[in-house]
Amino acid sequence: MSRPRLTVRARLTLLYTGLFAVCGAIVVAVSYILVARLEPQGQSQQAPASFLARCRSEQLSAHPNDRLLAKCNAYFQLQGARHQRDVTLSHLLQYSLLTLAVVLALAAVLGWIVAGRVLRPLHRITAAARAASDRNLSARVGLRGPRDELHELAETFDEMLDRLQSAFDSQRRFIANASHELRTPLAVMRATVDVVLDNPDSTPEDLREMAADIRAAVDHAEHLIGALLILARNERGLTVHEEVDLSTVAEDVLDSAALSDRQVHPVLDPAVISGDPVLVGRLVANLVDNADRYNTAAGDIWISTRTVAGSSQLIVANTGTLISPADAERIFEPFQRLDNRASHEGFGLGLTIVASIASVHGGSASAYPRADGGLAVTVTFPSGGSAALDARVDTARPAVAHVDRRT
Repeated sequence: MSRPRLTVRARLTLLYTGLFAVCGAIVVAVSYILVARLEPQGQSQQAPASFLARCRSEQLSAHPNDRLLAKCNAYFQLQGARHQRDVTLSHLLQYSLLTLAVVLALAAVLGWIVAGRVLRPLHRITAAARAASDRNLSARVGLRGPRDELHELAETFDEMLDRLQSAFDSQRRFIANASHELRTPLAVMRATVDVVLDNPDSTPEDLREMAADIRAAVDHAEHLIGALLILARNERGLTVHEEVDLSTVAEDVLDSAALSDRQVHPVLDPAVISGDPVLVGRLVANLVDNADRYNTAAGDIWISTRTVAGSSQLIVANTGTLISPADAERIFEPFQRLDNRASHEGFGLGLTIVASIASVHGGSASAYPRADGGLAVTVTFPSGGSAALDARVDTARPAVAHVDRRT
């Protein structure tokens, strides 16, 4: 049978009381020793019985020996002082022990009260932790008072709950949007099949059209699933660390991209980073595709790479319609399409993947609208030779990228 465990409050009370008992016992012992060492002045040895008998006879004698009588009086005074000291020591020890017992009881009560007050913030943190769940993360400690270690712990706990709530809300929105996007091609396929099946006079041409529509819907779902898999893969962190030159990747993407009538203005300086070449290539391709997809007829695309102050930068800008700073703030959110872009194909995951890949490489992505229309996206990576790269990559996790509010 396991013995019951003492609570932290009980252990702290016992600790306070025990320390007080030790200190009190030391004070009592030191006081007793100091008083005990106060010897009365005079000869300390015990007088023989013959001397005591002579003293009694002299005290009863009609003609006492004054000199001997003085010695006897001095001896008896010394013995009286010694007896008084012994009585004082006995009383001192009794009263000290009694006082120590009373004070220890008072210390135990006060220690219990003080321990409860000290641990009160921990009880509030425990209550907030119990109230928190994946459905409700609104509970907060909100501790007030002096900024001590417990106050810092409470603030850290509240900040952790804020981050968890933000992550859960983002995850819920992502799952809801992904479900909606996946439901769309399925609904298209179902509707296409139902139309053909409900028509008894369907011709082979109708079947071929149905197959083409289903193939397009399947391609749409496949591309969406591929984008979702990239985001899920980035959640596990970066597993490949190779030197990648952003300028070389950008050249390869531009060579393979079908940009039709776009005017491309490349300024590609060496910008070496450490990371996964496949993911970096996907990042550049998404930026170029986004700049081409949401552009004006015969519009311009500017792409540049450079190394600045130990960081490697990739900047992709394009012409297009005017975009407000408020719209630019949400451009990296999953499944976000600007109002004037709703007619274009896509899932709203292109720039989300860009932000995710940048984050998993220890970098960040920012976007701001151009004054004459269009969008400029800047992705910043730690350079391949940066000493802080490994630490940044190990702790990096995909997140919504910061949006620069410059206009």
